[in-house]
Amino acid sequence: MVARNIHYHSSRGKGPFVPVNCGAIPPDLLESELFGHEKGAFTGAIAARKGRFELAEGGTLFLDEIGDMPMSMQVKLLRVLQERCFERVGGNQTIQANVRIVAATHRNLDEMIANSKFREDLYYRLNVFPIEMPALRERIEDIPLLLQELLARMEAEGANVVHFTPRAITSLMEHKWPGNVRELANLVERLIILYPGEMVDVNHLPMSYRHTDLPEFHPEPHVTLEQMEQEALADIFAESNDDANSLSDLPPEGLNLKEMLADLEIDMIRQALEAQNGVVARAADMLGMRRTTLVEKMRKYGLSKDDIR
Repeated sequence: MVARNIHYHSSRGKGPFVPVNCGAIPPDLLESELFGHEKGAFTGAIAARKGRFELAEGGTLFLDEIGDMPMSMQVKLLRVLQERCFERVGGNQTIQANVRIVAATHRNLDEMIANSKFREDLYYRLNVFPIEMPALRERIEDIPLLLQELLARMEAEGANVVHFTPRAITSLMEHKWPGNVRELANLVERLIILYPGEMVDVNHLPMSYRHTDLPEFHPEPHVTLEQMEQEALADIFAESNDDANSLSDLPPEGLNLKEMLADLEIDMIRQALEAQNGVVARAADMLGMRRTTLVEKMRKYGLSKDDIR
């Protein structure tokens, strides 16, 4: 994210921004990925292909996890930085490289140099203007801005993004974030898959991310969740009849309480969905239950948010 902002706020901002994760590409494919290859350069090379250096021409090439780059590739990268030119794999035509290099790593490169795992000359070529980023847990005040950035980027890519309540953001700011910004980005992607276009509150977050105090749930012994929900609905029913100060008397012939409560539950679910324009997560909040619980009840009663008007 820092690399993107460096790019877009620089004189190369109108050029391409090309990221490549050096640790995610097998060593035997990394050279072709960076420099491209000619047709027939190796088995499977049925056509010539541009590499990331050519794709980033006039812009920025972001080499993420540079500390994972094999020593053999470090030599070739050093040559490009020194001479500003390269050849495709299997080719002999020299191609000029006009790119800015931004590199990042979570590794201690000084230790790697001491252990002969990273080239010292490459390190000094790259280390022109170092930026040390603190761990996310040390800058939790950045989380709201990071969420905005991640959501804006994913929305631009066509995702039906979520929105976070202040309570959810507060809870995320209490998390330790051992995986730093990548962990935050993965969480946002997961929530978009689970709750597309909806409002995410604390109860929608995975359990390990819930750090804001919520009312504790203590069911009485031998009382099922269904029974407790029916009792709660009965209370709502009672409160809705304040004008009479009490429920109607029980008919002498009795009644089907289960059926009456089911009808009441259906009516309350319909009202909540109508009030929230069919957004299930918000309707669940109004009813004081989890989104998944409401979805199950809608399935049980044959309700669909598309039927709500």
